[in-house]
Amino acid sequence: MTTHSILAEQTVSITELRKNPSQFFKAEPVAVLSNNKTAGYMISASLYEQMVQIMEQSSTSATAQFRPSKARMEAITSRGLALLQEASKEDLIDFKE
Repeated sequence: MTTHSILAEQTVSITELRKNPSQFFKAEPVAVLSNNKTAGYMISASLYEQMVQIMEQSSTSATAQFRPSKARMEAITSRGLALLQEASKEDLIDFKE
């Protein structure tokens, strides 16, 4: 039997996460479990930004891993625009910022 480390004090199942994902973006990591194994971690944007900043400061190659290129950003924004233009009123009725 293999054991898996859980590097967080709080855990949530994927089923529970799907019900209200925004409640799990916290200042500390939340381990997401699938079949009682760690599938990933939920962290707040500020914690993620801090982690990226630390990695970028410690390694020159880390920047390329976390910052999208200009071409990738253009592709992301183009796709987002297309999705918004294709969306119906029903698709957007529950949208919240």
